[in-house]
Amino acid sequence: MTADTMTAKSAQPRLRADALRNRERIVAAAREVIVESGAHIPLDEIARRAGVGNATIYRHFTDRRELIHHVALSVMSCVADQAESALAEEDDTFSALRRFVHAAADEHIGALCLLLSDGLDKEHPDLIATRDRLADAVEALMGAAKADGKLRTDIGVGDLMVALNQLTRPLPGSACVDFEPFVHRHLQLFLDGLHTPARSELPGKSVTLEDLQHRP
Repeated sequence: MTADTMTAKSAQPRLRADALRNRERIVAAAREVIVESGAHIPLDEIARRAGVGNATIYRHFTDRRELIHHVALSVMSCVADQAESALAEEDDTFSALRRFVHAAADEHIGALCLLLSDGLDKEHPDLIATRDRLADAVEALMGAAKADGKLRTDIGVGDLMVALNQLTRPLPGSACVDFEPFVHRHLQLFLDGLHTPARSELPGKSVTLEDLQHRP
């Protein structure tokens, strides 16, 4: 660790336990509200869900953009944790992939696209580092299943993440109020299509996360 890094770390104030709990509640409440209603929900509603006052939000986050930045980090970190845990704890590699996919759905990863399109700095070092960790974790999970001959080899991490995003994307204001109970059912149908032997030849080429990030 460099002297500059140590100085930067020591300059960051340590939050008291109660302040840290408030910060975590705010991020959790913001993620919940965004999933339900989109990223432009009033901060008053986020404060109400978190059980704090509006002033508490502004003590932790300078504005809505910074709060959403931390929600995006939280979602990606949680999903990366799920991928790493599944690979480490499951004996069967395809079971690990299945466990990850359903766990990622429970984290409402589809809301992440809405967050990242809401004016965030996609090149922020924290976002890049967390995104890279997520990509590496999912790549390792899929690579293990491919090496065992259980996952078809003509798909990439991007293919998996596109399906997850589409199947878990929130539908604010829609009439599909009972959509969520069907998510895991349709994810299971999708997973059946990933298992070997492949029953068809896919058009195009496998999709990477880089492909998704550099779309025009």
